[in-house]
Amino acid sequence: MKKKGTLSRVLNFAGRKSGFFAGSVILALCGVALSFVPYLITADMVGQLLLGNSSADYYITRIIWMGVCWIARIVLHSVSTSLSHVATFNVLGGMRRELCEKLSKIPLGAVLDDNSGSYKNVIVERVDSMETTMAHIVPEFTANIILPIVMFIYIMNIDWRMGLANLIAAVFGLVFVSGMMVRSKGEFELTLQKTKHLNDTAVEYINGIEVIKAFGKTGSSYEKFVIAAREGADCFINWMRKCIWFQSGAMSFMPATFLGVLPVGLLLVSNGSLTASNFITSIILSAGLISPLVVAFSYTDDIAKMGAIFGEVWEILDRKDMVRPTTLTKKPEGSDISLKDVKFTYKEKEVLHGVDMDIKAGTVNAIVGPSGSGKSTIARLIDSLWDVDSGTVTYGGVDIRELPLDYYANQISYVAQDNYLFDMTVMENIRLGRQDATDDEVIGAAKMCGCHDFIMGLENGYDTVVGGAGGHLSGGERQRICIARAMLKDAPVVILDEATAYTDPENEAVVQESVAKLVQGKTLIVIAHRLSTIVDADKIFVINQGILEASGTHDSLLKDCELYANMWEAHTQSKDSDEADMVHIHDGGKETKYA
Repeated sequence: MKKKGTLSRVLNFAGRKSGFFAGSVILALCGVALSFVPYLITADMVGQLLLGNSSADYYITRIIWMGVCWIARIVLHSVSTSLSHVATFNVLGGMRRELCEKLSKIPLGAVLDDNSGSYKNVIVERVDSMETTMAHIVPEFTANIILPIVMFIYIMNIDWRMGLANLIAAVFGLVFVSGMMVRSKGEFELTLQKTKHLNDTAVEYINGIEVIKAFGKTGSSYEKFVIAAREGADCFINWMRKCIWFQSGAMSFMPATFLGVLPVGLLLVSNGSLTASNFITSIILSAGLISPLVVAFSYTDDIAKMGAIFGEVWEILDRKDMVRPTTLTKKPEGSDISLKDVKFTYKEKEVLHGVDMDIKAGTVNAIVGPSGSGKSTIARLIDSLWDVDSGTVTYGGVDIRELPLDYYANQISYVAQDNYLFDMTVMENIRLGRQDATDDEVIGAAKMCGCHDFIMGLENGYDTVVGGAGGHLSGGERQRICIARAMLKDAPVVILDEATAYTDPENEAVVQESVAKLVQGKTLIVIAHRLSTIVDADKIFVINQGILEASGTHDSLLKDCELYANMWEAHTQSKDSDEADMVHIHDGGKETKYA
């Protein structure tokens, strides 16, 4: 499919307001015409003075007309920029909406490849930085380009030699502009890279501030941020240092039209080939010839920046979507899940090598293995957060790539150990599991997972705002709310990716009891590190370095799978060690144990 051009994309983002850009240009052109009139009136008045016209009424009338033209020009300019601003805000809003929608359509791996700060930087700061340039470039750039052209044509009509004389200073100015462009080559792209790195480093530093403080790494961690900030500033300074003399030369010569007009005009007047009246008219028009061009050329840097930002936006929008149908054409029969010869590559490294798994509906299944073996990757492939490179993942006998995303999303409840809470109330966060759920249903789900009591203990109960990423709650509290959200969804398949990692032993027992209620008649897939939590699973899959090494029940794997037996032994020894390391504190005859 042929990619759309930048202009067509911008107009598409503008939507119904795209016509405002055309209206802005038309008004700007009208403003140009009115801007040109005062110069013509001034030249005419000078000519009349030279002819001896001393009528006060004549000059007052023309001065009034000049004022009217300037006022009308200002009004047109204001309306023109207002229209362009309206259209621009629609463009930026549409762009942000499409970027956010795109992130939900592309595979999760493509999103995780980049730092979250990079996406925030593009969607918020980068897009926002285009507002001023885009809103003003349409009326102002248009006006400041067309007005000098009209003036130049008029001067050429008076005397072509005076027209060319206006270009003498511009030639010198263009030499400096060319030098500046050569020196600037690649500099803006470098500033984008350094700014992006600074943003990523800042996000990393802020997110890790708790660990930094806890382990006394403030100095070294802050130094990384300082270095990124210094490099970000230095690239701009070096860019300006390379171009400052060329820019100064260009800004000095470009407006200096009199450098050519005065000597050439005097020479032509002295030899009688140019009248004094035409000479003065040429001087007046020359005064307004180059300055608008300088203003127009001042936008070239912003246009280059806008082009680079558009490039970043298009790079995200042009990524390959997860291809899914929009309507359900093949209805799954049951909720059996099957992986056949599944291979998957992440960051150019194959992490799954032909995995085969069969998960029967209504059973409890566990996926275990060493860290980095591919357990969570399998869960995410089942949840359709990624697409397999080869092989198939089927649900109810249908390849999940043949199922609409919305339909399949309703079949899976995925609870990860780092699930996200939005900066909304507890009630609203749980209701995300099912938007049409009543308050009683939300509270019922919370009671089932054992978090109703702690929620009622919050300042405003279910109306308590949890803060950004749930920052006002503990890790265990956040996790239990996420499980309540999954319960409310009531999907046929539940995936728990070490879902009880942040809960204490007492609450873990409550959560596990509620999970048992949740999965009655459903398919449960558990990714677990603590093997004691999955000994009663109907089937356990042992993954090792992206390969399915064995599968079976806990007892059969202890006999037939050396890796699982070693993992179980290490797990039981760790539990014994934890009990042996408990500290006994005596307080008034009472003995309390602390791990």
